[in-house]
Amino acid sequence: MNKHYNLGSFYLLLALAALAGYAIYSNIHHMWLVAPPNYILFLGSLCILVLAIKGLKYKESRLARIRSWVTVTFSSLLSIALLFAVIVTFFASTMGASVHIKTASSPDENYTLEFYRWNAGAAGSLGIRGEINGALWTKKRFYYQVNKEDVNITWEDANTVTINNHTLQLDEGETYGYYQIINF
Repeated sequence: MNKHYNLGSFYLLLALAALAGYAIYSNIHHMWLVAPPNYILFLGSLCILVLAIKGLKYKESRLARIRSWVTVTFSSLLSIALLFAVIVTFFASTMGASVHIKTASSPDENYTLEFYRWNAGAAGSLGIRGEINGALWTKKRFYYQVNKEDVNITWEDANTVTINNHTLQLDEGETYGYYQIINF
C-alpha cells in the first residue's frame, strides 16, 4: 500500500502543479481560467502532502526514496505558496479591492457577465473589470476600463454586447482594455 501512496502522491503533485501553473498563466494572459479556485488547490496540496508522508515508508529502491522526498518537499512548498495565495485573496476581497456591481445575461442565456468595481485607493486608480462566467468555476476576464465607476450594458444580439459605448463580439473572443499578445 505504501507503494501506491508513493507513486500516487507524486503523480497527483505533478497534476496539481500543472493546474497551478496554468492558473497563473491564464491570469497573466487573460485566457479562460479552468483551474479550480485557490482554496481547492490548497486543500489538494495538503492531501498530497499527507499521501507523500505516508509514502515515505516505501523504501524498496533508491528511486522510490528520492521520489518520496521530492514529493514531500515540493508539496510542502506548493502548500505554502497556495496558502499565501488564499490569504492574499481573502484579505483583498475583505478590503474592497473588488466590489460586485452588476450581472448581465445574454438574451439567449448563453453568456453571463459579471462586472466588478476596483479601487486602488489614494496611490492608484479605479475602474471596471468584466468577466464571462463559464461552466463550473471557469471564467475569463474580457473587459477592463480605468477611471470609470459604473457600467452600462446593451445587448445588440445574443453574441454582441455594448458596454460603456464599446461593442464586443463575445463569440469571437473580443476583449476591451486588455492587451493582446502577438506571437511572431
